[in-house]
Amino acid sequence: MATSKVLAGAQVVLPTGTLTNGRVIVEGSRIGGSAPADAEVLDLTGHWLVPGFVDIHNHGGGGASFTSGTVEDVLKGIHTHRLHGTTTVVASTVTGEMDFLAQRAGLLSELAEQGDLAGIHFEGPFISPCRKGAHSEGLLRHPDPADVRKLLDAARGQARMVTLATELPGGIDSVRLLAEHGVIAAIGHTDATYEQTVEAIDAGATVATHLFNAMPGLGHRAPGPIAALLEDERITVELINDGTHLHPAAFELAFHHAGTDRVALITDAMDAAGFGDGRYMLGPLEVEVKDSVARLVEGGSIAGSTLTQDRAFKRSVTVDGLSVEDTVRAISANPAKLLGQYDKVGSLEPGKDADLVVLDAAFDVKGVMRKGEWVVEPL
Repeated sequence: MATSKVLAGAQVVLPTGTLTNGRVIVEGSRIGGSAPADAEVLDLTGHWLVPGFVDIHNHGGGGASFTSGTVEDVLKGIHTHRLHGTTTVVASTVTGEMDFLAQRAGLLSELAEQGDLAGIHFEGPFISPCRKGAHSEGLLRHPDPADVRKLLDAARGQARMVTLATELPGGIDSVRLLAEHGVIAAIGHTDATYEQTVEAIDAGATVATHLFNAMPGLGHRAPGPIAALLEDERITVELINDGTHLHPAAFELAFHHAGTDRVALITDAMDAAGFGDGRYMLGPLEVEVKDSVARLVEGGSIAGSTLTQDRAFKRSVTVDGLSVEDTVRAISANPAKLLGQYDKVGSLEPGKDADLVVLDAAFDVKGVMRKGEWVVEPL
């Protein structure tokens, strides 16, 4: 018989607003509607209770890489992020040889099929050499639909998103291909003009990969991709809120213009997230992490982040002044909807997975539950 738990006394953030002195009932692995008289009661007075975080762009953590690690490494990375409140994670790859990426897709798809991952995101190799960031230029290629299809096939239905420089030859056809297969076409690492970006959105692109980063800046005569991505209601914009990738004014600008339903907070984390400074490999490129900032050893480009979603949540509320409710939308509900998994995760509603995070008054993690089991037991 399923064990019932009542999490009582917290400020519970629901899709309709925040319930003071609220309670969430957990029945087995799901959120329940009522509890038996003998249910275990946990007093969370003075805390916040929010949905588990959903990260749609994450390359690893805990010293482990989703791009090159073993199954055990990937599971270690997943667990590291769970400790910081991310109960749903999509594994992102970086640019590599096509055969290698297909092989990685096979490994990652097995973990997605068994429920450890929410799917796969291919970031590269279909990106612009002008905006390559921490990707190996020699391995970049145009987004030929045949190559895109090869990765989709290798992922066995677990591909969730592909980042493309849609202005490159084959880009628009690849966007259409992805849309036809129910896979998110994300515009990123792009040198596109405003007009080229609009064309890609009209073809079916729905996400901006880490808006502002790895794309032309906003110009008053040549507005570039940023203006097109911010103004179109069909686009959800990814934002990396670590204080390094974005100035607070740029973060506020994106939130103001896109609105609370069109922002997805991501980590773009690499191996060092939840682990520490040192030397790492991001695909074939060497990265040095110093003072929690990851940069390529050669060239100095920012190379992903060491961010975890709990830090993104806390910064959004305490530094950027977002409401807790808007932050929850951006870090849980919106990405869950993008993945087509909002029926299971992304909010605290009866029938959904019991994925939740307990935060104290300072917005530090004090408890994490995934599918009814404590990953971090509340003190």
